[in-house]
Amino acid sequence: MNQFDDIRPYRDAEVPAVIARLIADNEFIDLLLSKRLPTLWRLVPWLLKPIARPLLKRSLRSLTADVATVADFQDHVKVGLQNSLDKTTDGYAFGGLDQLDPSQAYLFISNHRDIALDPAMVNLALHTVQLDTVRIAIGDNLLSKPFASDLMRVNRSFIVKRSVEGRREKLESLKKLSAYIRHSVVEDKASCWIAQAEGRAKDGNDRTETALLKMLALSKTKQQTFAEAIGQIKLMPVSISYEYDPCIIEKTKEIYAAKQGNEYVKSKYEDLDSIQKGFLGYKGRVQVNFGDVVGEDFETAEDLAVEVDRQIYTLYQVFPSNIIAWQMQQGKDAEALDQLKQQWPEENWAQAEAKFEDHLQTVPAEQRSLVIDAYAAPVKNQLDYQQQSPVAGNSITEEAFVC
Repeated sequence: MNQFDDIRPYRDAEVPAVIARLIADNEFIDLLLSKRLPTLWRLVPWLLKPIARPLLKRSLRSLTADVATVADFQDHVKVGLQNSLDKTTDGYAFGGLDQLDPSQAYLFISNHRDIALDPAMVNLALHTVQLDTVRIAIGDNLLSKPFASDLMRVNRSFIVKRSVEGRREKLESLKKLSAYIRHSVVEDKASCWIAQAEGRAKDGNDRTETALLKMLALSKTKQQTFAEAIGQIKLMPVSISYEYDPCIIEKTKEIYAAKQGNEYVKSKYEDLDSIQKGFLGYKGRVQVNFGDVVGEDFETAEDLAVEVDRQIYTLYQVFPSNIIAWQMQQGKDAEALDQLKQQWPEENWAQAEAKFEDHLQTVPAEQRSLVIDAYAAPVKNQLDYQQQSPVAGNSITEEAFVC
C-alpha cells in the first residue's frame, strides 16, 4: 500500500466510484434534501424520503454524467463557486499572481476565515492564470461521515489527522503529513494549501502557529537545517479578506460562550452548515493577495511565524467594514483614520456605516462588541506592523472589484 493512501486525495481512476458512492449514500442525499426543502423535511420527512430521494439521485447522476476525473469534478465546483460569488459578493479580486512561476509548485499558507471558501478562493485565483489547483489540507474533524470524506478527497483534499491520540501516534501522523506535503511540492510538483493555524480565526486575529511550521520541517533530511527545509517547499503566505463574514454570528457565539466560562458544543452537521453559509451568505467584497516566497532566512519556527504574520497582515485588504469597526473602538487616532479612509476615496461612508450597523443588528446585543473587535482586529494588526516596518502590499481598492 502506498504510504500516503490513508490521507491523500483521490486519483482520477477513483473518481467514478466515489461519485457513485456519494449518490448511493442515503445520509448524504437526506442532508441535501434537508437543505433544499427545509420546511417539508422538518414536517414530513417520512413522506419526502420515498418521493424525493429517487428524484434527487437521478438529478445528480445526470449532473455528474461527464465527471470522470478530479479536474472534471473541480470544473463543476468552479462554475458553482463563480455563480455563488456573483450572487453573494460585490466583486472579488486577486493580487500578486504575476510573481507565481508556472514551473514551480508552492505551499500556500493563508489566514483562515472560512472552512472551505478560503482554499476555493485560492483555487479560483490560480484558475485565472491557468495554473493547477492546490491540494488542500483539511482536518479529520470535518470528516466524521464517509460522504464528507469522499466530497473533500475528490476535491483534492488531504487529511490532517487531528483526532489521533497518544504521543507517539501523533508524532508519526505529523511526520507522515509533513512527508506528504514535501512529496507533493518537491516530487509531484503539485502546490498545496494549508491554514496558518488550526481552526478559523474567529476573533479576527490571524496568528501563525509555530507548531505547524515545525511540523513542516519534520520531513527534512538529517543534513538540512530548518531554514533549508522550509526553503525547499516554497512557502508562500496568502492573505484572504472578506468585507463581511457570513458566519460571524456562529463564531461570536463560540467566543462568547468561552468568555462566560461555558463549554461550546457543536451541533450535528454544524461544520457543514458553516461551509454552506460561507458559500451562500453575503460577503461584500473579497480580496486574495499572494505574498513573497519565504526563503532560507529563518532558522527557527518562531522567527518564521513572525514573517508569515507580517506578510498576511500587510497584504490584508482592509475594507470599510474593518475601518468602521476600528473607528467604533475608543481612542482612535484621527490622522490614522483619515489615512485608512483614503484607501476608499469613492466610498459613501454614511451609507457604509449604516450598512455595518444593520449587520450588527443581526447579532445578539451582548455579543456585538465581540463582532466589532473581530472586524477591527485586521486594522490594528496591519497598523502595528506598518509602524514597525512599512511594506508595500498588493492591496487593491474599489476600482479593482470587477470580477
